[in-house]
This record gives sequence, structure tokens and C-alpha cells, in this order.
Amino acid sequence: MTTILVLDRPTHGIPASEYAAALRERLPDATVRHPKTSAETLDAARDATVITGTSLPDDVLDAADELRLFAGATAGYDHLPLEALRERGVVVTNASGVHGPNIAEHVLGWLLMITRRLDEGLRRQRRREWRRFQSYGELQGSTATVVGLGAIGRAVVERLDAFGVETVGVRYTPEKGGPTDEVLGFDDLEPALVRTDFLVVACPLTDETRGLIDSRALEALPTHAVLVNVARGGVVDTDALVSNLRDNRLRAAALDVTEPEPLPEDHPLWGFENVYITPHVSGHTPHYWTRVADILAENVERLAAEPEDETPALRNQVVPSPNP
Repeated sequence: MTTILVLDRPTHGIPASEYAAALRERLPDATVRHPKTSAETLDAARDATVITGTSLPDDVLDAADELRLFAGATAGYDHLPLEALRERGVVVTNASGVHGPNIAEHVLGWLLMITRRLDEGLRRQRRREWRRFQSYGELQGSTATVVGLGAIGRAVVERLDAFGVETVGVRYTPEKGGPTDEVLGFDDLEPALVRTDFLVVACPLTDETRGLIDSRALEALPTHAVLVNVARGGVVDTDALVSNLRDNRLRAAALDVTEPEPLPEDHPLWGFENVYITPHVSGHTPHYWTRVADILAENVERLAAEPEDETPALRNQVVPSPNP
């Protein structure tokens, strides 16, 4: 029988008890444990074949003699003890894909607000001022460049397509293609930006993407362009962004992530009327744990169908089995 240990750490303010409940519903034949104390957690780890959570403490890993799978409950996994897990033959998966719908809606909300100038409407409403204003235009017929074509980038593109937006995808491996009208590599980013109305940054932060949107990239954008960053703050050169905003070289910037983060109270980005900031909340969705549970339930069923000395390929696998 599969024994699952759910580590007790909330995500986006949602308690992990909801995750445990979703797993019990999907895996009625499995034993799902959700201890609250450190001692209870270590005790439960001893016979757990699956451990899941946002992180994995060393003492829990040391106690988990029967562990076959660690199911990360976030998309990121560079904070996990990957080498130790690999040496023990433990397969590791992540929660990639769970953020697609909610972050894509966050992006679309910004684009619609900025294009239709709904923020100006709200300002006039607060002043009880009935005075007409013009929008900047329409999404239809515009061009959006989406950097990163993972689950989030693809979800953004899918929704932009419904608005009649031409899309250009930029990814590290353009040969893999994508859902956009055109797919380019990082080396072709600047020529794409010259014809971009909306630049959506949705890629992971890696050595290749750190500072990718630098002063040269920002200066390639038309002055009517809008930058949206739902990736990581470090993908965009903050100083270059501030400089371009001061010179009126961007219509607007919408940032759910910043560098640094949290953004200090005296940071110049707070002072621009055409900069829209949310405090890294686009990932929130009430469906977070149910989506993570769907991934783990699928993988547990695959594991149960194989002998203990064999591990099938799993969904969202980031550290493979030594016996593929």
C-alpha cells in the first residue's frame, strides 16, 4: 500500500490540510498522513513511500527509509536536496503547470486595463468626475511577444489568441516549437521586440535569462509598448527599466515580481503612474492544492502499477529513477 506523507506548510496562504484532503479523495486506497508536529512528521517519514511538500528538511529525508518519490508542491525545485535524493534513488517531481490559468488571467487583466485605460476610469470615478477619455486602442490586431513557453507562457498565448493578438514566442530551445504564430530563440529577441506591442516575460530565472530584458532590449521596444513581468524580477534589468520609464520610452510596465523583492518603500518604481505592481500574488488560486493533487495522484497510480524495483516515467519528473 502507498503511504503518503504531506508536510505541513501552507502555500499562497492555503493550509496543507486541503492538499491532504484532496489526495485522500483521489487516492482512497492510499494512506495519507498529515502530521502537525516535528516529532509526528519524523515518525510518519519512516515508512512513507511518497513525501510531498514545498521543501524537504534534511531530518525528514534521513528518516525516510522507504521513500520512492518526493513530489515537490511548487514549480521550482532548485532549493531541494537533489543530489542526496538522486544518490538514494528517489524520483523527484514538481508542480509545473498548476499556475497556467491564474497567472495568464493576471496578465490579461493588466493588458485589458492598460489598453482600455480602466485605471483612468477608476481615478475619475473616485473624483466623481463624469468626463470622457479615450482608450489606447484594442488588443485585437496587436503583437505580443511572450518570453518563455512553459505552462504559463502557453496559457497566456492561448488567451491572447482569443483576442485576435498575433503572438511571437521566445524560448531557449526554439526548435521545440510552440503555440505562437512564430517561435524564436534568445538570439533573435531584439528583432522581435522592435515589432512588439506587449512584452510578456514568463520564463524561469536561469543563468541564460538573468538580465535578459536589459537596456538594449528595452530600447528596442516601441515607445507605446507595455512590459509585463510574471517570471522573476531578475529577468528584467531594474535600473534599465527605471531609466526607460523616466525617459517616457514605455507606455507602461506591469510587475508581479521585482528585483529586489520585496520592493523597498523608497524604490523609484513606486512613483510612476504607469507602473502597476502586485506583490508576487499572480500565482494565487483557490485551486492550487487540487491541481497539485491531480499530478501526484496520477504519479502514485503509475508507481503502484510497477514493481518496487522499477519506476516508470512520471509526470513533471525532474530527477529520474536510476532504473528507467
